[in-house]
Amino acid sequence: MKPIYTLILGVCLLGVLSCSTDDSSVTAPSTDLYFPPNNSDTWETTAAEDLNWDTSQLPDLLAFLEEKNSKAFIILHQGKIVEEHYFNSHNSTTPWYWASAGKTLTAAVTGIAEAEGLIDLQSKVSDYLGTGWTNAPSDKEALITNEHLLQMTSGLDDGLGDGTSPSDLQYLEDAGQRWAYHNVYVKLQDVIATASQETWSNYFNGALKTKIGMSGAWLSADDFNVYWSTARSMARFGLLSLANGNWNGDQIVPELFMYDATHATQTINEAYGYLWWLNGSGTYRLPQTQYEFQGALIPNAPSDMFAALGKNDQKIYVIPSQELVIIRMGEAADEENFALSNFDNELWEKLNAFIN
Repeated sequence: MKPIYTLILGVCLLGVLSCSTDDSSVTAPSTDLYFPPNNSDTWETTAAEDLNWDTSQLPDLLAFLEEKNSKAFIILHQGKIVEEHYFNSHNSTTPWYWASAGKTLTAAVTGIAEAEGLIDLQSKVSDYLGTGWTNAPSDKEALITNEHLLQMTSGLDDGLGDGTSPSDLQYLEDAGQRWAYHNVYVKLQDVIATASQETWSNYFNGALKTKIGMSGAWLSADDFNVYWSTARSMARFGLLSLANGNWNGDQIVPELFMYDATHATQTINEAYGYLWWLNGSGTYRLPQTQYEFQGALIPNAPSDMFAALGKNDQKIYVIPSQELVIIRMGEAADEENFALSNFDNELWEKLNAFIN
C-alpha cells in the first residue's frame, strides 16, 4: 500500500479532484530557481543587501559559527549563493564527512531505484538480501520492508550499538510498531546494489552524483558507508531537495517520492520522514529514547523546514517557503551528538536576526 500522501498528491496532480490542504509545509519552489552548471565550479551569487537582510547581524552570526567549531557555511536563496564562509583551516575544496546527514542521499537514491523498477518500497528486505540478514526470528524478519528502513520503523533493537551484521540486528518489536534511530537503514544500499547488480557507489554515482555535479565519495567507517564531499556538493543536494528532486528541468528523484520523504508517512514519530527530519510537527522523538517530546523539533526554525542532520552538527536545512538552503559542516559545536543538538536552535536565533 502506498503512503496516503502519495495517493492524495497523485490524484491532485492528475486533476481528478480540486485539492487543498492545511499543511503549511506544502510549498512549491519558485520557477526562478538557479542551478549551477554540472561541469564547472562557477556559481551565481545574490547580495544579502538586495534581499533586504539585516547585514549588521552578519558579523555576529559568523563569529558564532567560528566559535562553535564550524568549518563551512553556505546560504542559498533561490539556488544562488548569498553567503559562503570557511573557518578553522577549511576551504571550498576540502572534503568533510556528512555523517547521518548522508542518510538523505540513501533516501533519494532509493526513490530513484524504485522509479526505475529495481525495487519496491513495500517489498520485504529479505526478498533482496535473502533470509538471515538479521538475527530476528524468520517470521519477524519477513515483516520488515524497504519502507520500514526509510522510516526507522524496522522494530530491531537500537540498544545494541551501530553495527549492521546479523548478530547486531535483533528483534525487539514487530516492524511498523516502533520508531528507533538505527544504522540498519544502510541495508537499503545493499538492497539497491543487489537489485541493480552494481556496487552501491557505482549506482549512486550514475543515478545521482554526476547528474547534479557533486564531488565526493563513500568511505567505509565502522561497518557502514559515510559520504565525504565539499560543502558546495552538499549545497547542490540541498538545492535538488528544495526543487522537489528536479535539477534544472531533469526530474532526478520522483516528485511524489520527495513529497513522501519530507512528510511523515508513519505516526510514531511525526518529525521524521524518509530519513529526513521534519520541523512542522507538534511532537517528535529523538535517537536513543522512546519518549515523545511536545513542540517543534527546532523551535526557532521555520515550521516548513525539513533537515538532514548528521553526527556532530553536520546540517542541511531546506526551507521551501523562503526558498533557502543552508549548509553547515564542522566539528561538534559543543558536545558529541547523534543529530539534533542545542546548536540548531541557537544557530536559528542568529539566522533569524540576519535573514528576517
